Parts: sequence; C-alpha cells; structure tokens
Amino acid sequence: MVIEEAGRFVAMSLDTLRVAPRRPFHWREFVRQAWFIVSVSALPTALVAIPFGAVLALQAGNLIRQFGAQSFTGATAVLGIVREASPVVTALMIAGAAGSAICADLGARKIREEIDALEVLGIDPLHRLVVPRVAACAFVAPFLNGLVTTVGLVASYLFNVVAQGGSPGSYLQSFNALAQLSDLWVAEVKAFAFGLSAGLIAAYKGLSAGGGPKGVGDAVNQTVVFTAMVLFAENFLISTVYNQLVAG
Repeated sequence: MVIEEAGRFVAMSLDTLRVAPRRPFHWREFVRQAWFIVSVSALPTALVAIPFGAVLALQAGNLIRQFGAQSFTGATAVLGIVREASPVVTALMIAGAAGSAICADLGARKIREEIDALEVLGIDPLHRLVVPRVAACAFVAPFLNGLVTTVGLVASYLFNVVAQGGSPGSYLQSFNALAQLSDLWVAEVKAFAFGLSAGLIAAYKGLSAGGGPKGVGDAVNQTVVFTAMVLFAENFLISTVYNQLVAG
C-alpha cells in the first residue's frame, strides 16, 4: 500500500513537471497563489524564527562557555541558523499554512467533481491548477528562507550580546571567519527543494482526497505530516552532499 501510494505520487510529480513548460502558463493564478502564500506564511515564519535564534544562542553560548570559547558564538549561528534551521522552518511553515490550504482547496474541488468536469472539458487539471500552485510554493520558499535567516541571526546576535553579555566584535568576527557564500546558496537550494516538495505533496493529497469533507480533512492532516517527513529526509541528503563536496 505504501509503495503503491509512493508510486502514484511520483507519477503525478513527473506528470506535473512534464506539463509545466506547456503554454500558456497561468501567470494570474501563479501570482495570486504566491501572494496568498506570503500573506499566510510571512508573519508566522518571522515570529517562529525569533525563538529559534534565541534558543540557539542560549544553548550554544552555554555549551561553548564551558570550553572557554565564547568568541565562537557567532560561528554557531552560521551552522545552526543559516545552513539548517532556516530552510526547515520555512518548509514547515509553508507546509502548515500554504500546503494545508492548497490541499483543502484541491480536495474540495475533487469531492465537488470539479476536477472531473475540467477533464471532461479537455482541460488538464495538473496544468491549470497544480502547476501554478507548486511553482508559487517553490518561488516563495527562498524568499521566506531569507526572512527566517535575517530574523534568526538578528535574534541570535541580540540575545548573545544583550542577554548573555557577549562581545559584539567577537560574535561578528567568528561569524565572518566561518561564514561562506556557499552556506547561503545551499540554504536557498534547500528552501526551493522543500517548497517544491511541499507543493507537490499538497497537490497530490488534495487530488486524491475522497470520502466527503472528512476525507478532505484527513488529506490536510496527512499533507503536513508527510511533508515534514520528506523534508527532513531531503535535508539530510542535501546536507550530506554539501558537507562532502563543499564544507568538507
């Protein structure tokens, strides 16, 4: 059952990528979906990034203080926030806010037989409905990742300097010593991949929903859970490849 479900998801994903270059591209729907994702995700994402940065500064500060290496607190922000926390937080917020809404919308269309009506009219639901939504998720995710990175680093800096009495110069010096432009690029690649996966999973669960409103609700819950599982696996794979090829 699991293998069959995974096979159907892969087939739908490949079909979506196949029809994506087809003209005309529905720009109006893409812009509307992108704006919707930003409107429901930007503020919660920024608010979640604050405790992430503060907690990382607290735990890292306490740990490295025991080794007498307080001057390397800024370096932990590169490893923790830029490389790992920011893309994961971005993907979780997109899955929880935008992905659930996309799944609910497509699921409602499915149980109302609107998807079948489009197919009868000769309109491909993947090209008309799925492609703009998936493209919007993948497009917005890197920008949200930049927001999380900025807010998280500011929160980490302020918490370390103000609350823990750290040195601003040491924080910035250790940050600059370890930070690489490739760290930001790999974070953006992660965010793009996570946004693409979140959109595809939400679309698949919405189009496969059945059993009335209860089935749509179950599909929304499964969307968030499955997206979280997939993104952690993707995060591990991308981080491993990056550490072997660049950071290592």
